[in-house]
Formats: sequence, structure tokens, C-alpha cells
Amino acid sequence: MRRTAENKLKVVAVRVDPAIEQRLRLLAEVTGRKQSFFLQQMIEKGTDAMEDAWLSPEQRAQARSGTLQPRLPSSETNPDLFGDLHDD
Repeated sequence: MRRTAENKLKVVAVRVDPAIEQRLRLLAEVTGRKQSFFLQQMIEKGTDAMEDAWLSPEQRAQARSGTLQPRLPSSETNPDLFGDLHDD
């Protein structure tokens, strides 16, 4: 598949425990694949698993179709920092 501006892969940086990095590096070396291949597989499968665990079926369908909108914090769940102060 030819890459275009719309389907260009994005770079994501993440910090991992050195033991995990070593296991990933060894997996890549032993199999002859790149670390990025395995990371991509883990992210895709892990994202599916987290969506299954954390989202409702409706939200999951929206997330996978790209139509899920992030929930904006309400004033009830995220009170104003100075909401309890009064000018007495």
C-alpha cells in the first residue's frame, strides 16, 4: 500500500522497563523481524483488548469506526479550582 498524507504512520515514544526492552530486542533478533513490527502488533491487539474492557459496545463500535468523540470533563467531575472561595 502506498503511503499518503492520510494514512502515514505516526511516531509514538514510550518508556519501558529495561527488561521489557531486552525481551523485545531478543524477540526481534531471534525472529529476524524489526522491533517496530512487534510493537505495532502489541499496540493493535492491546488497544482492542483495552477497548473491550473499558468501553461499552456502542463506544467500542464508534472507536473502531473512528467516530467516538472524547468526553469533555463536566464541572461536577472537575470542579473549578477556586469554586469554594467566596468574597466575604
